[in-house]
Amino acid sequence: METVSTNRAFGGVQGVYTHASAETGSPMTFSVFVPDHAPGTKLPVLWFLSGLTCTHANVTEKGEFRRACAEHGVILVAPDTSPRGDDVPDDEGYDFGKGAGFYVDATQEPWSANFRMRSYIETELPAVIAEHFPADMARQGITGHSMGGHGALTIALRDPSRFRSVSAFAPIVSSLNCPWGEKALTGYIGGDRSAWREYDACALIEDGARLPDLLVDQGTADGFLEGQLKTHLLEEACAKAGQPATIRMQEGYDHSYYFISTFMAEHVGWHAERLK
Repeated sequence: METVSTNRAFGGVQGVYTHASAETGSPMTFSVFVPDHAPGTKLPVLWFLSGLTCTHANVTEKGEFRRACAEHGVILVAPDTSPRGDDVPDDEGYDFGKGAGFYVDATQEPWSANFRMRSYIETELPAVIAEHFPADMARQGITGHSMGGHGALTIALRDPSRFRSVSAFAPIVSSLNCPWGEKALTGYIGGDRSAWREYDACALIEDGARLPDLLVDQGTADGFLEGQLKTHLLEEACAKAGQPATIRMQEGYDHSYYFISTFMAEHVGWHAERLK
């Protein structure tokens, strides 16, 4: 791991780091905020997974999470959304290829060699965090935005024992039922839609996956709400399965970081309560 930059913020350290990923076969950059803490103390970890076209930098620069993380003593880790580099395949569309890893392990050529974001987030990067930071890996929460909300929900539903808390901002709730999901999963996984279910939050809940509880914020003025995000499908799946969930429709908010930053501190506090 190499340090790209560190900055003092809210009594802690905001760092950006890079390493050579075996899973993606490419350099990967991520950011970590570590609040001040007593020597030897291990802090709980909150993962933030970003959306289409984003890198680690979007939430790091615009998420407004550091004050709340410092107050509650929570480390925040922000990975990239896909492999990068000249040797990594790409697509002309903003919603596929670089910046659009969709938190899956691709099985189709030419994507399968590099686009292994599921394994990167689930296995490789956590090992790096555990080795280099004062992280209590027994106390982890996860959140994310849009495509990253999809990632947070599906990763947690597949492995609920890893995460004590799960939330999302404007998540893609059903990859099986939206154009973004259909394009990404067809390209990365192939045409067998039954293989997509492990990458669909609603399908995972329908198939028996459960979380202790769930917090979702969704803006009513989000231009992607009706065509891509379809929050009502998650509400229906949770209600039918008896999955505890607080799903809040926030009047007048859109899909941007103006929306995310408004509710970020509340999400950090919500996770912190469950990570005590």
